[in-house]
Amino acid sequence: MNLPATALLPDPCDLLAALCKAGGDPLRLKVLRALANDSFGVLELAQIFATGQSGMSHHLKVLAQAGLVATRREGNAIFYRRSLPQGALHAALLEEVEALALEPAEQARVAAVHARRAEASREFFARMAASFQAQQDLIASLGQYRDSLLALLDARSFASDATAIEVGPGDGAFLPELARRFAQVTALDNSPAMLELARQRCTREALGNVELKLADALNETPIEADCVVLNMVLHHFAAPADAIKQLARLVKPGGSLLITELCSHNQSWAREACGDLWLGFEQDDLARWADAAGLAPGESLYIGLKNGFQIQLRHFARPDSRSIHR
Repeated sequence: MNLPATALLPDPCDLLAALCKAGGDPLRLKVLRALANDSFGVLELAQIFATGQSGMSHHLKVLAQAGLVATRREGNAIFYRRSLPQGALHAALLEEVEALALEPAEQARVAAVHARRAEASREFFARMAASFQAQQDLIASLGQYRDSLLALLDARSFASDATAIEVGPGDGAFLPELARRFAQVTALDNSPAMLELARQRCTREALGNVELKLADALNETPIEADCVVLNMVLHHFAAPADAIKQLARLVKPGGSLLITELCSHNQSWAREACGDLWLGFEQDDLARWADAAGLAPGESLYIGLKNGFQIQLRHFARPDSRSIHR
């Protein structure tokens, strides 16, 4: 007997019941709060909320069955993230969750998870600085997206006295292009070894308007610029959504944030070869995180590479309050 197509669809009552069940536990609500702009593995969540891994796995299963969380594989690890709201009750639940605050001890353990990720990234660059660019070129070299990035940059028509910041300049290959287009350029990196490579390039090419700073761009940078550039850097940040929020503060009103990144992929060898914490990003995620940081979407370009990777070049603008109120 052939059943009608509607018989194969989930019962709305079952979906509603699962949503109510999932939202009926304080710990599950806290997990949703922690996942507001972040992704965590089950072990990380167990550590954050000081509970057993098997118990946390059960809570995540309930949240997944209700459509409140989704999973994403990053190499051999599985990370959980919040699902986009489906329906009024789902949206209302997440709105209420946003108003919740994690306890100080829980916030401290979230920070500890981020610190461990960041330390792993710093150790990689300290160990692999000399060979990093060659490894990075296995995925995407600057030459494969330079012209597209410059077209996106030049379309902004910055003033002659405009300034720029490049976060994580690597060996400094893009600094000459910025130096030709901006009155002053600041290169920020928290890796002394990588910053030394950038310094050598600046010396060779006599880039007198480039200042190199050993600094954490997320926590130690009071400067602002008309343009902030990140080339293949975001996937090295412990908490990408929070990173965009912090970096948006470096952009002057009316200025631009330019991000060159990999689209989401499943080539896990990039973790070991290039120290990537994240295997690219969904286009919608970058847009959502930028919106949460108060940035407006601009032009986007996409480049497919023969090795199966895809590059996304994204422009986000910080609105100028003066123009808004005219």
